[in-house]
Amino acid sequence: MKKIVWMLLFAFILLVGCSEKQEAENNETKDIDMQEKTDQPDVSESEEIVAPLTGVAIDEPTNNRIVGVMVNNHSKARPQTGLSKADLVFEILAEGQITRFLAMFQSEMPDVVGPVRSAREYYFNLANDYNALYVYHGAANFVNDMIMNRGIEHLNGSLYDNDGNLFKRESFRKAPHNSYLQLGAVYDVAKSKGYETTADIEPLTFVKSDKEISGDPAQHAEIVYSDQPMEIVEYDYSASDEVYTRYNDREQTVELNTEEPIQAANVFIVETPHEVIDDAGRRAVDMESGGNAYLLQKGKVQQLKWENREGRIVPVKDGEIVGFVPGKTWINVIPTNPGLTESVNITN
Repeated sequence: MKKIVWMLLFAFILLVGCSEKQEAENNETKDIDMQEKTDQPDVSESEEIVAPLTGVAIDEPTNNRIVGVMVNNHSKARPQTGLSKADLVFEILAEGQITRFLAMFQSEMPDVVGPVRSAREYYFNLANDYNALYVYHGAANFVNDMIMNRGIEHLNGSLYDNDGNLFKRESFRKAPHNSYLQLGAVYDVAKSKGYETTADIEPLTFVKSDKEISGDPAQHAEIVYSDQPMEIVEYDYSASDEVYTRYNDREQTVELNTEEPIQAANVFIVETPHEVIDDAGRRAVDMESGGNAYLLQKGKVQQLKWENREGRIVPVKDGEIVGFVPGKTWINVIPTNPGLTESVNITN
C-alpha cells in the first residue's frame, strides 16, 4: 500500500514539474513573439505611398518616368484631349498672346494627348529639370539645335508625323491643330532611342492637414493674359469637391470626348520677366530667378514667393517650401509687366 502511495506522489510531483516547465516555455515564447512585434517597423500615415507629383495615395510605388507634352491652346485646338489626367500643368505664353501648356503625366496615362505643338526653350528646360521625356511637334531650327546640343531627351512629332504609332493626324481639325500623341507608344519609342523609361522621382512637398492652409477667401480667380485678342483664364472654386474648375475665354475647359471638366487642387500663379526675342514673337521666359506668387488652395489664397528649387517651381514663405494640397496642380506663369496686381483678380 505504501508503495502505491509513493508511486502516486512521485507521479504528481512529476506532473507538476512538467506543467511548470511547459508554462515557462510558453511564457518564453510569448516574450519572443512580443519582442518580434516590438521590433516590427511602425507603419504610420506618414509612410503612406503617394504619387510623387500629386501626393494622392496609390496602392504601390510607381517608377515610370514623367512624360512632358507640349499641348496646343489655340482657340482652334480646344477642347483638348488628355489634360484631365495630367498631374502638373504649366501654362505660359508662347508667341503673341496665346498660351501653351507643358502637361506632365506620371500617375495617370491617357491613351491620347493633344493637339501637340512646337517646342520652346523655357518649356524644354522645365521638362528637363523634372527629368521628363519631352514630347513636342516641330520647332524652329535654332530650337531643335538647342535641344540636340543640350542633350534634352525628347520625341519630336515632326519625325513621326501621322505614323499611326506615336502620332496621328485627326481629320476633324486642320493642321497645325490636329496632331495627337498616342501616349501608350511613348516608352517603347523612347527605349528605341536609348532613353530610360523609369526613374526615381522625388515627391513634391504636400500638406498633411488642412490646418496648414491659411490665407484670404478665394472663390474665383481671373488671369488676363490679353484682352485684345481675348486670352483670359479663370478658376472657380467648388467647396463640395475642394477643387478649382478652369475656364478659358469664358468657356469651361473640358475633355474633348467626355466633356469632363479640367480641375485643379492647386492653382499657383507666378510672375517672372518675359522678353520677346524674334520677329515671330517667340519669348525668353525667366524660370530661374523667382519672384512674387499667389497660391490658391481649398478656397483660400496666399501671397507668397516662388523659387526654382533643384529644377522644381515651388511656393515659398519665409524661406520654407509651402506644401501643395494632394491633387492636380496648374502653374500659371505671367509677365512681371504688368504683373500680378494688374493681371490677376481674385474675389470671394
